[in-house]
Formats: sequence, structure tokens, C-alpha cells
Amino acid sequence: MIRTLLAILAGLVVAIALMLAMEALAAWLFPLPLDARIAGEEDLARVVAQAPPVKLALVLLGWCLAALAGGWVAARLSVARTSMAALAVGALIVGGVILNVMALPHPGWVIAGGLLLPLPLAWVGGLLARRRLPTRPRR
Repeated sequence: MIRTLLAILAGLVVAIALMLAMEALAAWLFPLPLDARIAGEEDLARVVAQAPPVKLALVLLGWCLAALAGGWVAARLSVARTSMAALAVGALIVGGVILNVMALPHPGWVIAGGLLLPLPLAWVGGLLARRRLPTRPRR
């Protein structure tokens, strides 16, 4: 049980690192104007609402890659309950997406992708992490 919880935590750390990396890439490729001032949530909401679709797609891709990789790490490190560990990471990512879209306006396609894709991708990550038993060569 403790190993599974630590595996979920490790998967979440990997997932957050990937999300931050993708958001940094999006910010580097599509920087804010030099005269942009972000003094509060209203200014941040305006910036997100005016973001180009490609920048938002990179953020969504970050959420998806985070679910896949985080699910893989959680399942790989967990001895038992590998699918549950992977899905827990996906569920935590969906929770973060819910908090994000409640705080900032996002287009419907970003919200739909952020709510629908992380759980299946975390599950796929868990499937990819399964250890395969070595097979004996045929004689």
C-alpha cells in the first residue's frame, strides 16, 4: 500500500514536471507582449483568452503527455494495483484541469480534451509499464 502511494506520488511529480515543461515551451514559442502587465486574475484570464490556439494546444498536449508518462511511472514503480496507480495519476491531473478551467477561461475544445483524455492516457501508460515475463526461446 505504501509503495503504491509512493509510486503515485512519483508519477505525479513526473507529470507536473512535464506539464511545466510544455507550458514553458508554449510560453517560449508564444511570448507575452513586452507591454503586458499581469496584476491579477483578470489580467491572467485576459491573456489566456487571447492566447493563440497553438499555444493552448501545447498546454493540452502537456496535460496528455503528463498523464501518459505519470501513469507509466506510477504503474512501473507500483508492485500491486498498477492500473489503479496509473489511473490515480490521471484522476489527479483531471482534478488539476478542473481547478485550472474554473480559474481561467479556456475554449471548449481545451476543456473537453483536458477532461476526457488524461484518464485513458494514464491507463495506456499503465498498460505500457507492465512487466513482461521473459519467454523461453523455442528449440
